[in-house]
Amino acid sequence: MPSFAHDSTTAARPEKAVPAYAPMTRTPRHDRPPRDARPARSEGRTPSRRLLVAVGGVGAALALVLALFVGYMLIVMEPNLPRLDALTDYRPKMPLRVYTRDHVLIGEFGQERRQVVRFADIPDVMKKAVLAIEDYRFYEHGGVDFLGILRAGVADLMHGGATQGASTITMQVARNFFLSSEKTYTRKIYEMLLAYKIERTLSKDQILELYMNQIYLGQRAYGFASAAQVYFGKDLKSVTVAQAAMLAGLPKAPSAYNPIVNPRRAKQRQLYILKRMHDLRYIDDAQYEAAKAEDVHVRASGNQFSVHGEYVAEMARQLIYAQYRDESYTRGLSVVTTIDSGDQEAAYSALRRGVLAYERRHGYRGPEAFITLPDEADDREEAIEDALSDHPDNGDLVAAVVTAASAKQVTVVRSSGESIAIGPAGLRFAAFSLGSRATPTQKIRPGAVVRITREGNGWAITQLPQVEGALVALAPQDGAIRALVGGFDFNKSNFNHVTQAWRQPGSTFKPFIYSASLEKGLGPATIINDAPLYFSAAQTGGQPWEPKDDDQPDGPMTMRTALMRSKNLVSIRILNFIGTQYAQDFITRFGFDAAKNPPYLPMALGAGQVTPLQLAEGYAVFANGGYHVEPYLIAEVSDANGQVLSRATPHGADNDAPRAIDPRNAYVMSSLLYDVAERGTGAATNSLRRNDLAGKTGTTNDAFDGWFAGYQRDLVAVSWLGYDQPRTLGSREFGAQLALPIWVDFMSHALRGVPQARVPMPAGLTTIDGELFFDNMLPGAGFVATIGLDDQAAASFGASGTGIGVMPDPNRVVPTVDAKERDRVLDLFGEKP
Repeated sequence: MPSFAHDSTTAARPEKAVPAYAPMTRTPRHDRPPRDARPARSEGRTPSRRLLVAVGGVGAALALVLALFVGYMLIVMEPNLPRLDALTDYRPKMPLRVYTRDHVLIGEFGQERRQVVRFADIPDVMKKAVLAIEDYRFYEHGGVDFLGILRAGVADLMHGGATQGASTITMQVARNFFLSSEKTYTRKIYEMLLAYKIERTLSKDQILELYMNQIYLGQRAYGFASAAQVYFGKDLKSVTVAQAAMLAGLPKAPSAYNPIVNPRRAKQRQLYILKRMHDLRYIDDAQYEAAKAEDVHVRASGNQFSVHGEYVAEMARQLIYAQYRDESYTRGLSVVTTIDSGDQEAAYSALRRGVLAYERRHGYRGPEAFITLPDEADDREEAIEDALSDHPDNGDLVAAVVTAASAKQVTVVRSSGESIAIGPAGLRFAAFSLGSRATPTQKIRPGAVVRITREGNGWAITQLPQVEGALVALAPQDGAIRALVGGFDFNKSNFNHVTQAWRQPGSTFKPFIYSASLEKGLGPATIINDAPLYFSAAQTGGQPWEPKDDDQPDGPMTMRTALMRSKNLVSIRILNFIGTQYAQDFITRFGFDAAKNPPYLPMALGAGQVTPLQLAEGYAVFANGGYHVEPYLIAEVSDANGQVLSRATPHGADNDAPRAIDPRNAYVMSSLLYDVAERGTGAATNSLRRNDLAGKTGTTNDAFDGWFAGYQRDLVAVSWLGYDQPRTLGSREFGAQLALPIWVDFMSHALRGVPQARVPMPAGLTTIDGELFFDNMLPGAGFVATIGLDDQAAASFGASGTGIGVMPDPNRVVPTVDAKERDRVLDLFGEKP
């Protein structure tokens, strides 16, 4: 905010203008009715009337003494008052804000959430609500309202204690900027003196603007613009009369009247303020009745943004803090990320739907907790409120307490006090917990804390999931991250599974082994035997190993078919052929850590460790034609004045990004992965009705992890499901059931309106009998025709009309390694010698 023009010591007091939001009629006194509504004066005065007159006289005398005392203080104490630079050159602490690339706010960090707004941009209804409850004579007094002090003093005497405050808005500005909150007479005197000084320096509109930008309103929100976002998720200019009244109730006690924490108290105060606004003629009868009846929807705690980008915002915060340290939270830095808001929300919704679908397949575990419900209504209401404060809503998974339960109907109460009856259709998922065989911890009974969610036109019982998930999408041309969801719920766990979860990738890792084999002479037409394998102790350098597959071996098949059907024994034969050390070196071209993927044969089945982001980075190489691009999140950083401090300059494909693999290799791998997505284990992608989707499913040993990694030419996405403490997801669960539906759900939104497109075939490739070959590795001239077949069998395949020659299997073995380390890796994979 620019500095005000007034000098803090020499400026004359500005002329008072009539405010634009003055009442429609002369402002009546709020503590007495209009003249025509007063009862007729009785003959003589009653004792109570005489008491009131006496008290009024005492109050008037006190006000006179106070006025004389303040006059004395102006002479003695005013020279010691602080300068008003903090007001005339207002520079509040501004938080770090994180935005999507289309400028949707997804995160705000700092001790003070604040959005500074000009006086002209504050809606009239918000100003009226504040004045009605805080200082309705603001434009009439000179900083200290002696009539208000007198009124408060009389009220205090009548009620035998301090019941009303007498601080004007100007006095509150003085206290908030310059004084402590201690309640002493000296501080109160300084507060009054500062109020006079402020009124001589600033106009009334400027004072009110400062107040409405500076005041603390709970939830780390400072100022009404920030509070409107925090509590209602909307701009201040869009608040309704009812919402303005609820916000205006916060300055007195932000914790007591917080509509998130104490919705009942917040509603009571809102109704009182609406009545004040109506009594002061700030709103008419129709507005008053409509505001009282309005159902004000308050955002759940921790969900103050229209797009769920919590994990993204936290990543951005960490990156900014690493550079700017503590200044990150006070300079008003704005961070624009590469995230697309539409894709981000689609990713969030797809992941939650996928996780909840898994939960439904595996049954209801029972209520989250149990409480005792008191018989007395008020006590029961308080017990429910306390219980639900410990079990906050989780997005669309709403917490509620059961008050009545039978096999056909369950009645629950939400934190808002709303009572909901759930019928048979909404009880199917939890039917067992309503039956006689349910254990005490499974039983749904009065006092049980449960989760409910909207289903159709009604409600249904659900549960918070224990399984976790992740989804990340990026642009393969330059690595810009378009969507990132690091877990089911950030408030439940801020562990970012996209960047921090090192998991076995399972069969999603096979394409990188296949890619390495293309450089060794193999191709889609290579015949590989899908037959049992046995490695002796001499071959492994440790203990003997007999790898297993999920299904029965099917004998010789092409490499294209093997990847399409995700055949484990074929992948092991390929890795054994090309050599584990070579493969380990080769995968680093895609961004994988060699140390996390030891050079042992189980690497062919994804027994190493990767993060979902690394896997997306690797698949981007196939999607962009063979270039390695580094994923990046922050596109631009600017300061509070809009000055750009830094801007990303990513290395892009076909530009200056390093080449990871030959363009022929990338094209052939995409050809293989198109078939996986169309006719193989990823065939569920056909529901999107596109012919340009490629990808690979993955399921680790004992179904500890479920994956799908895939892409279209312009977007790569990886989805994952698993438990934080690895355990089986179920004997019938595979990547195609776990992660692929999430991927399809997300891509259905992300690719909407995107034309179908495949990368054109690069130079150096030849098609023979409908299959792809490198020009320099043709049948009979460098092409590996078979692996794992004896000469007679290989000859029979070579004579099948393809013209493919035979190259004997060199029968390479795993290099001799430390036996303990090798066994550790095999044990991680789950294979036992």
